[in-house]
Amino acid sequence: MSQKRVARLMHQEGLKARPRKRFKVTTMSNHDQPVAANILDRKFEATAPNQKWVGDTTELVTNNGKLYLAVILDLFSRYVVGWALSPANDRYLTIAALDMAIKQRCPDAGLLHHSDQGCTYASEDYQKVLDAHGITCSMSRRGEVLDNATMESWNSTFKMECGERFATHEVAKEEAFDYIELFYNQERRHSAIGYMSPAAYERTWRKERAA
Repeated sequence: MSQKRVARLMHQEGLKARPRKRFKVTTMSNHDQPVAANILDRKFEATAPNQKWVGDTTELVTNNGKLYLAVILDLFSRYVVGWALSPANDRYLTIAALDMAIKQRCPDAGLLHHSDQGCTYASEDYQKVLDAHGITCSMSRRGEVLDNATMESWNSTFKMECGERFATHEVAKEEAFDYIELFYNQERRHSAIGYMSPAAYERTWRKERAA
């Protein structure tokens, strides 16, 4: 279907595209915690699951106040392996997302975990979890948003397709669950993986490996 036809049909139905909002910084990088080198170095491809994970936190708004969504994405399939929501943007939020990812995927030692330099990721508690599971830490350079471009793109997609304003915290959690677990991971097709869903892409990979 051509762009002109889409534009004509949208005009007939009175539909308008939702513009993307400007990037909003939620990273708290003014801290005295050690910062890891940028090992990922914008190499966002992986040849198997659990080789490279990227993580980030984004801000949502509800009538009850702000809510923060921490997500961990597997670069092989773009599968959301861990996520968590909290009114506080702290290390407990990011650790909750990391714990979920580790429990779901049980990665072998050597996995690369990339994030920004925020204090929630640089914290001693977060780094202890990474070390305990043999996970190598990588961090973006300060102010270089493109160093974690895949994760930033996911945040933008979530806000475009699911939303960034919700009635209550409970509604936000329900809609985030439906979007991430039922739609994005299982059904949403992704151009980077041959227009397959993350779950379907991983199933296909496993079948090919077993053949």
